[in-house]
Amino acid sequence: MEKLKNHLPVLLNEAVDALNIIEDGIYIDGTFGRGGHSRKILEQLGENGRLIVVDKDPDAIQSAHHLAVEDQRVSVIHDSFANLVPIIERRQLTGKVNGILLDLGVSSPQLDMASRGFSFMNDGPLDMRMDTEHGQSAREWLAHVKEKTLSAIIKKYGEEKHSKLIARGIKNYQLENEIKTTLQLAKIIEDSAPRREKHKHPATRSFQAIRIFINEELTDLEACLKSIVDLLAKNGRLSVISFHSLEDRIVKRFIRKQSKGDPYPDNFPVRQCDLNPTMKSVGKAIFPSEEEIKQNVRSRSAVLRIAEKLR
Repeated sequence: MEKLKNHLPVLLNEAVDALNIIEDGIYIDGTFGRGGHSRKILEQLGENGRLIVVDKDPDAIQSAHHLAVEDQRVSVIHDSFANLVPIIERRQLTGKVNGILLDLGVSSPQLDMASRGFSFMNDGPLDMRMDTEHGQSAREWLAHVKEKTLSAIIKKYGEEKHSKLIARGIKNYQLENEIKTTLQLAKIIEDSAPRREKHKHPATRSFQAIRIFINEELTDLEACLKSIVDLLAKNGRLSVISFHSLEDRIVKRFIRKQSKGDPYPDNFPVRQCDLNPTMKSVGKAIFPSEEEIKQNVRSRSAVLRIAEKLR
């Protein structure tokens, strides 16, 4: 068994406080991880409260089942948060959920376990799947993806300036060798990228891009947000922690769109109350404190956004 570092939930108090928890409410932790946020929610729930925890990762689900044995208020679902609609419909809870929390991106345990294939710092099989029971691994995908497609993926999801050079380096290497491990891929990227960002490994953006694509992370996020309004009860809260600009942009635009209401042409004579907004933004974006960043450097890029359903 691989040793894991202590898992520190990011923006723990801020993200859970944002849910404005009521004792007998129904809440969803759509990204259970190792349960830090879930346990904090349970501390504030009464005996009649309910918590539904969801995660793609089989290891996370195993931890969630241990929690469910300890606490009967917990229900465990092995699935993507993109599928919240059928999950909630089966329980006849549509429009009754008081709060949904999403902690996006890869979790610390996934990064710390070399065998999961997420880390370019520790050698392991090139996998990168959050759900290791489904889909193709990064190794399988890289073996057949075309150079042009690979370059586009690295540029789009990694915002990598040197995507063409990196994609060419990967495909040239594959002419004679198979890429099987994370350090193997990281070295190819390092050798292909002409410049390096200060305090950032040259493989950071490419690994991020491949991981996002393999796990359909942004697609899942958009699907989840599309269903949020219908799932939440009146005054229900959405609390989302993002870790890079692509995720945060999607969340920010969603909240803005729901707060704005029905689309009308500019300067159209209509009152604000007639625009039918479905949600409102709650406060400004929240970032980790300097103290939290010192304790957990992985929190440095986190941003929390909060919204509340109006009706």
